[in-house]
Amino acid sequence: MGSAPGAGTSHRGIENRHVNLGCVMPGESPAIFGDALRRLAGAATYLYQDGTRYWYSTRPTVTKLAEDRAEQLGREPDKVIHELDKRLRNAFQTRGDFARIHMLPQSGHDVPDDMDARLVVLGVNHPYSKGADNAAVAAAREILESRGSTPRLFRNTLVFTAADKNRLQDLDEAVRRFLAWESIVAEKEQLDLSPHQVKQAETQEAAAESTVTVRLPETYQWLLVPVQADPKGAVGWQAVRVSARDELAPRAAKKLRNDELLITGFAPTRLKMELDRVPLWRGDNVSLRQLVEDFAKYLYLPRLSSPSVLINAVQEGVALLTWEQDSFAYADSYDETAKRHRGLRAGQRVDFTGWDTSGFIVKTDTAREQFDREVKPEW
Repeated sequence: MGSAPGAGTSHRGIENRHVNLGCVMPGESPAIFGDALRRLAGAATYLYQDGTRYWYSTRPTVTKLAEDRAEQLGREPDKVIHELDKRLRNAFQTRGDFARIHMLPQSGHDVPDDMDARLVVLGVNHPYSKGADNAAVAAAREILESRGSTPRLFRNTLVFTAADKNRLQDLDEAVRRFLAWESIVAEKEQLDLSPHQVKQAETQEAAAESTVTVRLPETYQWLLVPVQADPKGAVGWQAVRVSARDELAPRAAKKLRNDELLITGFAPTRLKMELDRVPLWRGDNVSLRQLVEDFAKYLYLPRLSSPSVLINAVQEGVALLTWEQDSFAYADSYDETAKRHRGLRAGQRVDFTGWDTSGFIVKTDTAREQFDREVKPEW
């Protein structure tokens, strides 16, 4: 009623302080009525707002139109999923410590079988939940076990991220609201909106987009990591929650590094420990190519970000002056006929052209025996 006298003026409506003055009783908090007024302006069909001024009109607000369109989008999930897919692809452009990011694969065939550590982003139709009906784990297991019709070899290279099932509804609502306001701004001339309504629609579109930007990392908060305690143990899944700060892939890589589920720097002493623990030796040595494949294949070994991490560890281990106690030796090749390692070296820097060579890592006692035999040959 207070806004009616100013309906034909340039400054329509009344200020919120006047509304409070007419409503608040002694002892009541004005903040309650201010909050109620803001809620009405966001939901009422005929209540308009411009800054601190409010008024009623006989013409429906664009807020009501946006709500109707957002509700209609609930019956058109393909449009919402398309918008979500586009935003996810933009959000995962930065890779962090991952060699690649595989976006929204439809099956294991879409994820190559390579030796670099990669992050697989599962679609919103495979959310994570702590109950028995866990679509994310089921989808991740299918991709981990096979690539199309062939079994996957290099399984220790994949980590998965999935949306939280409980937060997915809020994200879906935010995307629908954004799409509704975006369509209104795009159709402002066809809808014959007033300048105030155009300004309101643009403001609401920006606010809705900001909400989607915030809710996206809050929703994609789960990392699914395949783990195996020992060579004979069963493959399990470790669900790791990540914070909503930072970009999605770098924050995932940081969390995995902190939990030692992704290794970007490998000490030669630890490599020696893994060689002896499993063991990974093939007799008195193991080829460098075979060792790189082992770390990419077996889930009970540390997950390396790339083969270069292993190569660096081998180079550092061969260069150690304490190689007999702490690491290993290196040979260019092995002569089966003469039963000796060719180009055997230890305690010095060795440069590799890459892991795809014929080189061998040699046990320390075997290397020492050959060194002693060839320095002091039997007459």
